[in-house]
Amino acid sequence: MTTHEAKNNLIKRFHHRLLILTKVLPGIILLKNSELLVVLLLKRVYNFSAGPAVLPEPVLKKVQDELLNYRETGMSVMELSHRSAPFQNIIEEAQGLLRDLLSIPDDYQVIFMQGGASLQFSMIPLNLLGEGQEATYIQTGSWSKKAIKEAGKAGKVRTLSPSEPFEIPDYEPEDFSPEASYVHITSNNTIEGTRFHEYPDTGGIPLVADMSSHILSEKIDVSSFGLIYAGAQKNLGPSGVTVAIIHDSLIGKAPGNCPTMLNYETYVKHESLFNTPPTFSIYVLKLVLEWVKENGGVEGIQAHNERKAALLYDCIDESSLFHNPVPEKNRSLMNIPFSTGSEELDAEFLKGAKAEGFEFLKGHRSVGGMRASLYNAMPLEGVESLVDFMRKFESDRGGC
Repeated sequence: MTTHEAKNNLIKRFHHRLLILTKVLPGIILLKNSELLVVLLLKRVYNFSAGPAVLPEPVLKKVQDELLNYRETGMSVMELSHRSAPFQNIIEEAQGLLRDLLSIPDDYQVIFMQGGASLQFSMIPLNLLGEGQEATYIQTGSWSKKAIKEAGKAGKVRTLSPSEPFEIPDYEPEDFSPEASYVHITSNNTIEGTRFHEYPDTGGIPLVADMSSHILSEKIDVSSFGLIYAGAQKNLGPSGVTVAIIHDSLIGKAPGNCPTMLNYETYVKHESLFNTPPTFSIYVLKLVLEWVKENGGVEGIQAHNERKAALLYDCIDESSLFHNPVPEKNRSLMNIPFSTGSEELDAEFLKGAKAEGFEFLKGHRSVGGMRASLYNAMPLEGVESLVDFMRKFESDRGGC
């Protein structure tokens, strides 16, 4: 054996052993350049982004494992035709998992679309708000304001607004006009950190909910809603796909001049395959749903989320430095804003947090301060570490 051959064999054996390590140790990637083999150990940060958000690490590893060759097809999922049998299986499994996890009744349809929740702001009135009719929107934050603005372009909108910031009162049937085609809510407000403690009793008027930032985080009764929609990039998967769960009675109500791709009936009739859907995003969404099921379903995830949120809220409430403006009954499990009351101290906190591996804690520009988004995939250890950092930050400045 020549020296060159011996060297190549040594490199191959070394490479093989490192490939085995990637299966058992997190954070290892391999970079090969000519005859040089480099191993990088990567430390994953705690990602508190409001979206796109943290994904479960087992899901990311499954994506990595299947990226080049999905189930012996010889192709990546990103290369599969959306008409192929392997992708048909993916989308059917995703629909089935979502039905199972949310106990979706048979008279509801599950569809996958693009355009995010922002496109739904237009699709909903185009499908449900007939000529001469009106819709009622409950304005509880920035995203509901955007939904109201878009709906107003399609028809008449009546707006209900809480009298106090961060307050979401209970609503009874007498609060709504019996002439309303539907009542729209944003059930969790990502920016303000609020949520509906009790969903409105509309007296039979279809209730439409934007659940983008908390779907699958806690149990819901789907039969209480006419339509639920959610952008995937917070709790369901990566950005690019939007999910809608719609009652049969609300399908086929769009007028004849409604654009084809803005008509819910198009997606129902063609099983979300009228045109090329966001195939890769749907594939990852399916893996996330599998992960939720493996972790106790929605009930198990809710218990995990309640524990995480309680840990952070207790830290804030016990602090003499940090404050949260939301009344307890309307506090979000997913998005928790807080601040020191000083822009200078907030900036110092954010700088120190980033140095410690806490990313995207800066609050929305309209609110300021900090915001921690504790979506399903955020591990308990991430919240515990953040709380430890907050207490140290306060202690170093003469606090508790």
